[in-house]
Amino acid sequence: MNPALTTELDNAVWQDASLDPETRADALIAAMTLREKTAQLVGVWVGASDEGDEVAPHQHEMEEPPDLDELLPHGLGQLTRPFGTLPVDAAVGALSLARTQQRITAANRFGIPAIAHEECLAGFAAWGATAYPVPLSWGAAFNPELVRAMAAAIGADMRSVGVHQGLAPVLDVVRDARWGRVEETIGEDPYLVGTLATAYVQGLESAGIVATLKHFAGYSASRAGRNLAPVAMGPRERADVILPPFEMAVREGRPRSVMHAYTDTDGIPSAADPELLTGLLRDTWGFDGTVVADYFGIAFLKLLHGVAGSWAEAAGLALAGGVDVELPTVKTFGRPLLDAIEAGSVPEELIDRALRRILVQKAQLGLLDPDWSPVPQALADADLDAPEALRGSVDLDRPENRRLARELAEQAVVLLRNDGTLPLGRPRRIALIGPNADTPTAVLGCYSFPVHVGSQHPEVPVGIELPTLRETLAAEFPDAAIVSALGATVDGDSTEGFAEAIAAARMADVVVLALGDRAGLFGRGTSGEGCDTESLQLPGVQQELLDALLDAGTPVVLVMLAGRPYTLGRAQGEAAAIVQSFFPGEAGTEAIAGVLSGRVNPSGRLPVSVPRHKGVQPSTYLAARLAQDSDVSSTSTSPAYGFGHGLGYTDFEWSALDVTVAETGTDGSFRFAFEVRNTGERPGCEVVQFYLHDPVASVVQSVQRLVGYRRLPLDAGERFRVLVELPADLASFTGRDGRRIVEPGELELRISASSTDHRITVPLRLTGPVREVDHTRRLHPVITVERR
Repeated sequence: MNPALTTELDNAVWQDASLDPETRADALIAAMTLREKTAQLVGVWVGASDEGDEVAPHQHEMEEPPDLDELLPHGLGQLTRPFGTLPVDAAVGALSLARTQQRITAANRFGIPAIAHEECLAGFAAWGATAYPVPLSWGAAFNPELVRAMAAAIGADMRSVGVHQGLAPVLDVVRDARWGRVEETIGEDPYLVGTLATAYVQGLESAGIVATLKHFAGYSASRAGRNLAPVAMGPRERADVILPPFEMAVREGRPRSVMHAYTDTDGIPSAADPELLTGLLRDTWGFDGTVVADYFGIAFLKLLHGVAGSWAEAAGLALAGGVDVELPTVKTFGRPLLDAIEAGSVPEELIDRALRRILVQKAQLGLLDPDWSPVPQALADADLDAPEALRGSVDLDRPENRRLARELAEQAVVLLRNDGTLPLGRPRRIALIGPNADTPTAVLGCYSFPVHVGSQHPEVPVGIELPTLRETLAAEFPDAAIVSALGATVDGDSTEGFAEAIAAARMADVVVLALGDRAGLFGRGTSGEGCDTESLQLPGVQQELLDALLDAGTPVVLVMLAGRPYTLGRAQGEAAAIVQSFFPGEAGTEAIAGVLSGRVNPSGRLPVSVPRHKGVQPSTYLAARLAQDSDVSSTSTSPAYGFGHGLGYTDFEWSALDVTVAETGTDGSFRFAFEVRNTGERPGCEVVQFYLHDPVASVVQSVQRLVGYRRLPLDAGERFRVLVELPADLASFTGRDGRRIVEPGELELRISASSTDHRITVPLRLTGPVREVDHTRRLHPVITVERR
């Protein structure tokens, strides 16, 4: 390198950490060639080396891996999933990543490292890392504080080994439970999704990890619940159901990245929608981070959507829409984009706009600082020349992680039905039956590392402890004889195992029947990405096995380990108990065993409705009057168990309503209070839920919608006074002209134990003119709890 140029770079403005990131980014952009600019807009999919060597480009179906020797001299924006592509020891993988960063910085003339990103949907998706419950279980827990703590732990682990960005959380609202990715969502209510996703963002960002909201927007509303299908949705449904969780997370979580959705809505793909990615997200909501492509999403503008005739056109549409980074690897933002700029079909200003956002983020992460080091915290005191000595020295499944995983799993178990059989007490003989009874991975979702990656490497140990339900039941009931029978596989059609299962049931005091899903990807499971279903009947012959065991005469406790809700047929009225768990993670079977024994008093609540009939989809509790049961249709949409439902082992009394403000202006607030008392003999947790019903509005409304909630743990006999201030803003909706408004008129607040169990009804009234509100409106009630 020219000595004069070396001096110039050594003293560059962009390296001055005392300046603001924007000034540093602008100085760097001015010094870059076009090729160096576009290099920062792409990622490369790699896998860390289990020998500590540099990462190697990952071979995948969509594209041949790039030549790093040709690419790196110009720089590199991101490294895709160095830990989440192959099983690799955490410490050795961190060394591999560090050496790769050294190569990247040495190769480009500015010495800029890459941002390393990973999946972290239910924990850091790396070998040996804690497998937490999936997001649908977060929804069942109704506990933002616990989700925030979990996310902070996940972020700390990622940061410790050199990762900068996490591709989570998912803010898609369930609209059709046949969709395979229901397990990745938080539930079917926008407020629940928004509050828990925001808590996750806050936790991840508190650890220094860039949180990525996905999938923006409408991915979960695809026709027939099919993955990557078109979305049939009007602007009001989008504004009032799909967008609020993202708006809340942007405002209150301050994420630094957003990922566009694969889908198109009314013919406009999200990846090429400037009104969505620029007008709404940035200009209205004030988001100032990076928008990253869902994997291959820019190429899909040509391959799947047909709105681009070439890779260059796809790149131009995405850049113009507001996408800044192409992931997972370079395709359209490489040579096709350079050719388009040189031909004048894509203005260089779009490159600079995206690049500025990327470089500002790199400055915020410290990656432009002259003293930046590729060696992560976990290797700060290690001998980097001895990879084998490092092996096993980094623990990504620490005791404090496992404690969080267990606590969240326990709070997420939902007791749907109980005729008094639970808790079990001290049974002498338990028949443990079903495909998920003795399967270690039955507690894991499709984005957990053992399922997502480990399943392709069966020769490699799982890397974490995954006790089966059989093992945890044996520990929970040491005096009981446990007899196991498979009965059937998850999705097979053979009934040959029924006879053995029935015989085991007839000899037992109680049957614990473990049914549900097997997580997988693209048809390799019954739940997960690309594992959509035509109906919500249990997979395979599981319903037939369930019916056969109900006929055997022994009380049946049905345990569901699943990624979505299923219709449960006769069990809804005949099972002794039904325990629902949504892929509860590595501590999941311990949590379930604790619920069965009574060691854990269940407090989970349904984040999605459990259907009564297998074919009535799409169907959620967020439905207008015309979607309710009626005499003019021969089908019923009423659920077997509604959103928010869940039982426990104690009883609660709700009383002493005191309404201090029942009438207020459209810019005011209502105020009221009530009491909740634990009238049982053991501690328990009630989840108080607030639903708003608007009987007359200028546009059709869902019959009710959640506007607030609070978990209330109470000792036996304990009583809490709950004081609530409910802003009129929470009654807002999108009117006929697309503006969000608060209308005067009568309202009804339902203080409830679930969407189908309203305990106290409060008539309310809004007065004054129609009031327009915007993204600065109040989003939450103020809830204060006083011990009495």
